[in-house]
Amino acid sequence: MTTVKLNGKTMSVPVGIFLSEIVKGEKPCGGHGKCGKCKVIAKGHLSSLTQTEKTLLTQDELLRGVRLSCLTTVTGDCEIIAVKDQEKYQTMASKSISNLEIDPIFSQYGIAVDIGTTTLAARLYDVHGNMLAETARLNPQTEWGGDVVSRIEAALDGKTHHLAKAIRTAINEMVAELAVLAEINAKRIDGMVITGNTVMLCLLTEESVESLSHAPFEGTRLFGEKLSASNLVLSNLLPNTPVYLPPCISAFVGADIVCDLLTVPLYKDDALMLVDIGTNGEMALWNGQELFVCSTAAGPAFEGVGISMGMRGVAGAIDKVTLSNGDFCAHVISDAEPVGICGSGVIDAVACMLEADVLDESGYLEEDPFCICEPVCFMQKDVRMVQLAKSAICAGIETLLHYAAVSADVLQSFMIAGGFSIYMDMNNATRIGLFPDSIPVDRVQVLGNGALNGAARLLLNGRDACEALRIAREAQVVELATNAMFKERYVQNMLF
Repeated sequence: MTTVKLNGKTMSVPVGIFLSEIVKGEKPCGGHGKCGKCKVIAKGHLSSLTQTEKTLLTQDELLRGVRLSCLTTVTGDCEIIAVKDQEKYQTMASKSISNLEIDPIFSQYGIAVDIGTTTLAARLYDVHGNMLAETARLNPQTEWGGDVVSRIEAALDGKTHHLAKAIRTAINEMVAELAVLAEINAKRIDGMVITGNTVMLCLLTEESVESLSHAPFEGTRLFGEKLSASNLVLSNLLPNTPVYLPPCISAFVGADIVCDLLTVPLYKDDALMLVDIGTNGEMALWNGQELFVCSTAAGPAFEGVGISMGMRGVAGAIDKVTLSNGDFCAHVISDAEPVGICGSGVIDAVACMLEADVLDESGYLEEDPFCICEPVCFMQKDVRMVQLAKSAICAGIETLLHYAAVSADVLQSFMIAGGFSIYMDMNNATRIGLFPDSIPVDRVQVLGNGALNGAARLLLNGRDACEALRIAREAQVVELATNAMFKERYVQNMLF
């Protein structure tokens, strides 16, 4: 037996064991060393580099100690950091924090975390506002379902502690990973901000979600509070490390949209709209005088989940699809062999199928399954998933505009947030009906992961917490579940 430290946790393992048996991460090729996706950072007594690793890993990766876990064995004491695809993750886009006076809530190092329903993302900063490292991974709570409703049902079924433990373990691992990537001691991290929708923050803190499961859907705890790392069982931090949870607006309009709004110029006379496309699609509209917000259950289709060959935006994912002389052309992240398709690729693929008359306006797919790029195919049930998601988002936008008495053409800015948004083709998104065609394309701004950017602002300037509280307090919630116009537009927008 020998000693291995995995993401900061020490364990005893037999000599000769493969790292993949320790890490238990993704192995799309079944652990045969063909896909190159089971990357970890490993240091210490390990087997020699294989020829496959030398071929599939870049020189930079080799210098940083990246190994393929299914091809590497333990020969003695070593340390492993599970990278979890962080290097090629699309959610890492748009990291800039502009117009921010640095006055951090920490004294050495701080971490901003976004708990998305489908995706977790985090960044490590120093006191000067420099981002030192970043990472992202699948939210492990997807084991209990892909949307907030299924997570609520699991919690009510007695799984609250399991859901909390899963997310806390993931955050602990991300802390250790970020520290190793930045070559610092994790115990020097003395500040953290964790954002997310209301359900995600409730599950993190083991708060009851019973009141979120039935009408009138009221949140009994809307956060805007500071806890300690020990409160949240974040054992890779010192126990008294402060962790700030930003305020939520309502049961289904969470701290994530509040953080989004911290990054945009609110409270000017110009009308603007912000749409955060995620599993729980949230949107906000400022009409020049008042702030209106709403939430709609879009589902995880645009995050690559629930689609037959859907995947996150990592190496091997088709992220762009074009049509050339009737032929489908696909771009694959990292120029790897195609394994699946991520959110931006899904939008492009549907738009191209419509253009090629493979798909009609009702959503009927003439050839089921339809090959986008061998071996990646799109199926009829995938089209239905996209229809449900895009209809929910578009109907929400139209309803919010109507409620606030604002026409799309007077919007000075139409901002799109969400992990994959920077890779999304706006014309194709409009073509499939994700956005109303009345939205002025020249006024569209892409924010990337706005929730994580906003969390970073709160981390790097403690005074922004007052602005977050003001946004949460002044926002007016438009309930879509009981809105007749939303129901009507939702049905109509199912068509392409």
